Amino acid sequence: MTPRARLLLIVFALLGLGAASTSSYVHFNLLTKPEYSSFCDVSATVSCTSAYLSRYGSFMGVPVAIGGVIFFVLVLVLAGFAGRPNVPASENVPGYVFALSTVGLAFALYLAYASYVVLKVFCVLCAITYVSVIAIFIVSGGATKFAMTTLPRRATRDTRSLLKSPFALIMALLVAGGAVAALMLFPREAPVSAEAAEQAATITPLSAEERQRVEAWWAVQPKVELPIAPSAGVRVQIIKFSDYQCPGCRHAHDELKKVLAKYDKGVVEFVLKHYPLEPECNANVAQQIHVAACEAAAAYVMARGTGFQQRLDDWLFANQQNLTRDVVRQAAKDQAGINNYDERYAQALQEVKTDASLGGLMKVGSTPTVYLNGRMIAGRSPSGQAMNLPPAAYIDALIDIELKRAK
Repeated sequence: MTPRARLLLIVFALLGLGAASTSSYVHFNLLTKPEYSSFCDVSATVSCTSAYLSRYGSFMGVPVAIGGVIFFVLVLVLAGFAGRPNVPASENVPGYVFALSTVGLAFALYLAYASYVVLKVFCVLCAITYVSVIAIFIVSGGATKFAMTTLPRRATRDTRSLLKSPFALIMALLVAGGAVAALMLFPREAPVSAEAAEQAATITPLSAEERQRVEAWWAVQPKVELPIAPSAGVRVQIIKFSDYQCPGCRHAHDELKKVLAKYDKGVVEFVLKHYPLEPECNANVAQQIHVAACEAAAAYVMARGTGFQQRLDDWLFANQQNLTRDVVRQAAKDQAGINNYDERYAQALQEVKTDASLGGLMKVGSTPTVYLNGRMIAGRSPSGQAMNLPPAAYIDALIDIELKRAK
């Protein structure tokens, strides 16, 4: 490998390492500090937080940012070996980096698609890592002067040499130990509370006879086309129109939480739409039924991307009888670190109004109104027939029916 190629690898690896390390720092703080505000959150569409706390922020439980740190450290170590004199393995380094960056490039392209196409957000730090990976892929590919089919044989030979070199062995152990420590110490954002997970484990399956009745009932339920497309890969979509001061909505919240704890979010998707029974944010309501439903819904909107939206959601339902604007404002600060509630209220309320307008178009007659793959399982039909949300075991059975049907 030429000195120029080696220098380029080091420069882009350092650039990527800086961005990935900063991403890890931001991600760590988002998961541990409710009041933390990321410096790279410029707007709703230019936001690192939205990317890190999405389902694409981790892969198989490992934060993507930590994976980036490990990748760039490995490239730096390999490039460092390429510059050491009298090291036979140095001629093979470009091939190792090229193979490593091929995998890295596949991840970078997948994450870029998820960010720009699925999430529709631009993450500055993520973009820097993508550029660095692409550059390393191109440079290492151009510097590799041997057939890649010979790489396994070369790797076997170099591994033997590595085991005989105290310096190389120490470096390998340091890198491996650092990677394991980072993965073990980095916090995870729990998708559901431990209480909900425990409740999910105790859901008693329906008997064969009950299951048969549910399947027969489900087969004749009318299906409507909903204007909310499920995310890519989702096989079951649950949409709930809700009001934070509605007792039935709290019951639905508790039952759905038990069931959703059992399933991967990428397979079973839950979509919350706000339908407060309060004229301030819902033109479909003639008189004020609840006094702080709009305020609570706006707080939930503001909490998006903080990592504490679910905690605020749980708190609002648990304290629904005591909600006032002041109580909601304080809860937003205490539960989700929102210190500028009043300044953001008008903008957040616009999203709530949009949800309520959608509910009006869909003829939402009461709260909660819940759809599972286009079939209503709670609410009031256009004909006036009321339907209460079934217990968790029945919802679980309906999800299972739809998952099997999707296969």
